[in-house]
Amino acid sequence: MGLFSGRRAVDDTPQRAMTLPFDWSVLNPGATITDYASVDANGENALRSIAVGASIDLICSLASELPVDVFRGEGSQRQKLTLPGNLQDPGDTGQGLEDWLYTLLQSWLYRGNAYGQVTEMTTNGIPRRVSWFHPDDVYATMTDGRITWYVRGQRWDQPSMFVHRRVNPVAGRLLGTSVIERHAMQVGTSLAAGQFGSQWFADGGHPSGLLVNSETTLSKDQAETVKSRWKSLFQGTREPAVLGKGWDWKPIQITPNESQFLETQRFTEAQCARMFGPAVAETLGYETGGSMTYANVVDRRSDLLTFSLNKWLRRAERLMTALLPSPQYVKFNRDALLQSTTLARYEAHRSALENRWRTVNEIRDIEELPPVAWGDLPNEKPTTGSPNP
Repeated sequence: MGLFSGRRAVDDTPQRAMTLPFDWSVLNPGATITDYASVDANGENALRSIAVGASIDLICSLASELPVDVFRGEGSQRQKLTLPGNLQDPGDTGQGLEDWLYTLLQSWLYRGNAYGQVTEMTTNGIPRRVSWFHPDDVYATMTDGRITWYVRGQRWDQPSMFVHRRVNPVAGRLLGTSVIERHAMQVGTSLAAGQFGSQWFADGGHPSGLLVNSETTLSKDQAETVKSRWKSLFQGTREPAVLGKGWDWKPIQITPNESQFLETQRFTEAQCARMFGPAVAETLGYETGGSMTYANVVDRRSDLLTFSLNKWLRRAERLMTALLPSPQYVKFNRDALLQSTTLARYEAHRSALENRWRTVNEIRDIEELPPVAWGDLPNEKPTTGSPNP
């Protein structure tokens, strides 16, 4: 079976977060855990979590913006080719390769599956272009072991033109699983915290402070009036409450319970970012582990590439390679992610030239400069009259 021939059916049972690590009723006496715990953490709804949305965008953006190269051959026979037209716009949408890659990775990350339609094939039946469906528009049924796919409610009757690629497979399951599905409870906690916080601030939470006067004794009617004004302020805005005459401003500081709520928010957001791999949370600023230096910035980029991005890049490389005639293949230029300072880059170039494992023209190509006539041999020195690089 080829790369585009594996197809599996759907088991699309919604996953929901069920419990929370913090009793929201401490801050909001009218709230219960069930008011916020049953939060749908599936699909695009999970993107409402800042950490989930930012993590997915980070991975999709970095991967889709990396340079893509096409090669033929290995070792000394390896030859870099011009990017063919079908890879310049694999979806045939006019949006280009970057948009196609971003959509592909986003489908994998938040649904665990990517579905598409082959829009162009070679005379030998090799797919050349694939246009992606929204993953929520596709489902399948299985009857007596036979899979039937449906797209936007319509049965798909051209199996050879249908593409399904999964990630995070589980034995016995017909579909891949997304990071969000595997950690639905954590994502649900993050969404519930955000939902509660939004409601808490919309209701006022508590007044920002008090205006008090110890010299005045309030009558019952005055007390009722103050109470009524207090309730309206408490439930509707964060303006100061007024309790008497001869004002003395007393700001209300954040309480330990409110501080615990904020810590819970920070912790759950950091946990959501960690779901997507090491270095993601740090890259997004959820944890630093110490002061930032040039050395640990470089290490972080390396960790991000090695532990978080590479699995997605390799899958995308195999998918794009399947759109090319053999023996051509696709490789992302990962060095673009590890770009260093100008000085460090030039030092690396100098070492490469001195050790004769790169030519002047190869280095000029990295720096996006045109080749020179004398630059195709390792450490080749210009002759008299040769142009300067």
